[in-house]
Amino acid sequence: MQDPNVPNGGETTALIKDGDMSTFMADVIEKSTATPVLVSFYSSWSENCKQLTPILEKIVQQAGGAVQMVRIDFEKNQQLAVQMKIQSVPTVVVFSGQRPVDAFAGVKTEAEVKEFIARFAPEMQPSPTEQMIEQAATLFDGGDFQNAAELYSQILQIEAENAPARAGLAQSLIQLGDLENAKAVLDSTSKQHENDAAITAARAALDMAGQLADLGDAAALEQAIKDDADNHQARFDLALILWASGDQEAAADHLLTIISRDRGWNEDGARKQLVKFFEIAGPMDPFTVKMRKKLSSILFA
Repeated sequence: MQDPNVPNGGETTALIKDGDMSTFMADVIEKSTATPVLVSFYSSWSENCKQLTPILEKIVQQAGGAVQMVRIDFEKNQQLAVQMKIQSVPTVVVFSGQRPVDAFAGVKTEAEVKEFIARFAPEMQPSPTEQMIEQAATLFDGGDFQNAAELYSQILQIEAENAPARAGLAQSLIQLGDLENAKAVLDSTSKQHENDAAITAARAALDMAGQLADLGDAAALEQAIKDDADNHQARFDLALILWASGDQEAAADHLLTIISRDRGWNEDGARKQLVKFFEIAGPMDPFTVKMRKKLSSILFA
């Protein structure tokens, strides 16, 4: 029987349970003597919980008993939340040796969650597919996009629904200039993964690649801005070129300048482009966090 109040509607298992004040001692405190236990406080209305919970459950299942998880409905367990000083959802607390040893709040990527859990369950090992993804990512980061693409393709032959591999293949094809096939790869994404952060980032990167094809020379654009600081189109195009060259902060600063000078320019085009940068970098990336603060200071000044 599925619980409609659990963010993903998933069934409880031996490794994943729903808990409350009455079961906390047995399922968390006592269990944590032998095995680390993740306590996940969630709310059914929280979109962030709906995003994080499937990631937690997937990793716990893959860990094969190296860690267990107890889900706590924040709204129905206010007394327990107060005792544990839980102020927001999602919040995850890890218990080991009958006591809380670490916690995090908010959404994290799958890789970040695995890194967090591995500190308390070192016996967790990446699956063969995960090892292949790590190898492909290393190839990609080293500029070997062709071999990265081939390795990502092999992963998809094993796991057709593997969103990180699909996104990685698309990103590799983009770097190789094969935008048509990159689009085809992304268009084949299943509905359940279409909002995956890696897929969203790849789609944004594909849009960027299409925009870059029509841009001019960076030096000419810089001169145009010197001649007229309100030449927003030149500043916008330069931002795209800087982003493509890897100068993320300079690119974002040019867009922020446009927003501060003329928020409505090109139907709010500068802000929309900045949001694309955030999608490509990822919501938890230091660049995104820093530039979101700058954007907020401009919009709400």
